[in-house]
Amino acid sequence: MNKSVYRVIGVMSGTSLDGVDLVDASFTKNEGDWHYKIHKSETKSYTKDWYHVLKHLVSKSIEELQEIDEAYTPYLASMIQDFIVVNKLTGIDAICSHGHTALHQPDKGMTYQIGNLPSLFEILKTPIVCNFRVQDVALGGQGAPLVPIGDKLLFSKYDFCLNLGGFANISTDIEIHRIAFDICPVNIVLNHYVALLGFDFDDKGSIASTGDVNLGLLNALNALEFYKKAAPKSLGLEWVKLEIFPLIDSFQLPVKTVLRTFVEHVAIQISTVINQKEQAQVLVTGGGAYHSFLMSRIKEKTSNKLILPEPTLVEFKEALVFGFLGVLKLENEVNCLSSVTGAKQDHSSGIIFND
Repeated sequence: MNKSVYRVIGVMSGTSLDGVDLVDASFTKNEGDWHYKIHKSETKSYTKDWYHVLKHLVSKSIEELQEIDEAYTPYLASMIQDFIVVNKLTGIDAICSHGHTALHQPDKGMTYQIGNLPSLFEILKTPIVCNFRVQDVALGGQGAPLVPIGDKLLFSKYDFCLNLGGFANISTDIEIHRIAFDICPVNIVLNHYVALLGFDFDDKGSIASTGDVNLGLLNALNALEFYKKAAPKSLGLEWVKLEIFPLIDSFQLPVKTVLRTFVEHVAIQISTVINQKEQAQVLVTGGGAYHSFLMSRIKEKTSNKLILPEPTLVEFKEALVFGFLGVLKLENEVNCLSSVTGAKQDHSSGIIFND
């Protein structure tokens, strides 16, 4: 399939478990350059039952994950179908879906995203492009992050593209190569601890802003081995459960102190990265961009300019880019960069279901 204009649905479910992000977007290729337009967008929240299931995936065996996958795929398909019907969408070339990460241990050659079964096509009767991470891991890569190809081709005017979701990840050009990596956890930790107070998230950081920084915990977090590693590197929920939660819990601190300290940790780790360039323009997207207190702490530690785009892009950039990854796959163009993931070579990743 080679076209100058593609109309696709991009689908993304992230580690923060706030739901499934869907975008109806078009991508146009003009003299070698790609341009995008978002027509419709929506986040469909998970039911309480599915939220509970997805939150505990890392404790499941492969066999259990496969059973969950069999149930999750039609559930995901129903969300996509509802998005199509409500918005009266027609002329869709493909549905490009990330699925939901159930297992990510690239150092062991393993990654598994549920919701990428052939039944997705059987239900939706529309070409599906999915399972973007597996091939990269098979080629020795981290399988993450995958968004940087979109950063490079769609958002090249920014020096850094920073996403604040379950994890903070960033991409930038170093000489002629795009590099990208996970910086640190963000919402996956903040939401975990604010839930102890009965909230889904800390709105604008209002609770964190009332706490005190615990220097002992802050120093222990900043000393974690992951931060000493060079890119490419990526994080998963498994690492958070193994390294972050036990460390924080060992200090037995009030929740507001934990939140305040972790915000400071995130601000330090992010500013350390973006301060490697001077007078840089930093595009900030993801739910964490609305954490006003975190944003203020990052701004305090950098002279670079943090740019928040319009809300649709803040909230749906990752779903948009996974739609774009699908388009590149349909074009048989590179959509996964070895300079980012550490794979043996650049490649066109993903699986297509269309019959």
